[in-house]
Amino acid sequence: MKSLMLAVAIVAAGLAQTALAAGDGRPTVGVAEFTNQSGAAWWRGGVGWELSGMLSNELSSSGDFHVVERQKLQNVLEEQNLAASGRVAPGTGAKIGKVTGAEYLITGTVTAYEENTSSTGGGLSFKGIGFGGKSAEAYLAVDIRVINTTTSDVDFSRTIEGRSKSSGVAVGVYRGGFGGSLAHEENTPTGKAIRAALVEITDYLDCVMVKRDGCKADFDAKEQRRRQGDKKAIKLD
Repeated sequence: MKSLMLAVAIVAAGLAQTALAAGDGRPTVGVAEFTNQSGAAWWRGGVGWELSGMLSNELSSSGDFHVVERQKLQNVLEEQNLAASGRVAPGTGAKIGKVTGAEYLITGTVTAYEENTSSTGGGLSFKGIGFGGKSAEAYLAVDIRVINTTTSDVDFSRTIEGRSKSSGVAVGVYRGGFGGSLAHEENTPTGKAIRAALVEITDYLDCVMVKRDGCKADFDAKEQRRRQGDKKAIKLD
């Protein structure tokens, strides 16, 4: 608990530097490590940070956000935590309050994942991809929260869905790439569902944090359709 409070304090302390860093009115955001509450078989060590990095890239590519690079920030926080612990010589450690702070911390939790391979008249299936008469689909749900680092309030929250079929991505055009533990999912329905979710998350955050216009009505309508669905078991159409 103490380390968490210290980390929040460090991020908040850098707010004085934020305006100078962004300089153009864009929201300054940091993306935390994603967590997993689903039974997704593709989730393994390192995936949480990979999804964090992928969303950071997508937000940065949109041009509407100033993104604090999470790996560099993590290294700085570790140095500042070490200095604050009293285990280094006085006056030689990293100074708290000198890192460019994020106005908002974005967290993501994968809450549901399902894949389905159905037969269309024979063939084989390998890692969720249909060959010779198989149709593959994947569904992903991610709970997104936008935490104001000054007040600790959750300013925005939404469950974002990503769906895919073996024929393509359901939503938008993803501008990033896959690597690390997720590299082998690049062209699978799982990878396409992840890309669809990342695009939808970026569009949602762009809508509620930057554009703030009539686009929110579309996301509210999607949320209502999601709530009206079967909350006990996700069924792919």
